Amino acid sequence: MQSVMERARKYIYNLKYALRSLSINKNVKLNNINKVIDHVKRYLSDAEYYFEKEDYITSIVCSSYAEGVLDALKLLGLLSFEWPHPIIERKKVLVGGTFDIIHPGHIVFLREAAKLGDVVVIVARDNNVTRFKGKKPVNDEKHRLFVVSNIKGVYRARLGDSEDIIKPILEEKPDIIFLGPDQKIDEYQLKRRLEKEGLHNITIVRMKRKFKDLGKASTTDIIKSIIRMFCQK
Repeated sequence: MQSVMERARKYIYNLKYALRSLSINKNVKLNNINKVIDHVKRYLSDAEYYFEKEDYITSIVCSSYAEGVLDALKLLGLLSFEWPHPIIERKKVLVGGTFDIIHPGHIVFLREAAKLGDVVVIVARDNNVTRFKGKKPVNDEKHRLFVVSNIKGVYRARLGDSEDIIKPILEEKPDIIFLGPDQKIDEYQLKRRLEKEGLHNITIVRMKRKFKDLGKASTTDIIKSIIRMFCQK
């Protein structure tokens, strides 16, 4: 598997290649388009800065944003350029969870998932949280979806299915399913179910250890602390 450092390096290379081959199409106002291109170049500069600091995930995020802007301008017919061949194929990484009260453990989990590709998050529906955990989430599903959608490194987030928790996997067809270290999912049974549905090439990866280095990494622990804090006599 390609290291995250190599992925970051290739993203930077792809951007530089595209910018060298770039030409602005006729009848396009140069002042406006040049402002956007300068914006892309600033993000490339940021990508190189974070690469030097060994923050490869942030470097990839900066490069990805710049790539998206260039692709949009090309689709609009405003400029022309070429990506190198072969360009990096980015894998779709699916993660799921409640994501009720966001804590450092969630951030590390999503950061680790982002090392493997573009992260698509399935946010558990309220009724499923109640069904599996025996209690309602503190925050409703729309609240949790909004928060997760705005976490750095998350490519896209969506709600799960209210009846079949496997259905979003069948719809998304990810390359990788990334599990948390304490998620109560039987990997063997999940693999068999996916194969039965015709999805034979999905890799299931489980994060090796739970993050405990920066304060509380458990929603339950946070709730208990709040109760102790406000219920003291």
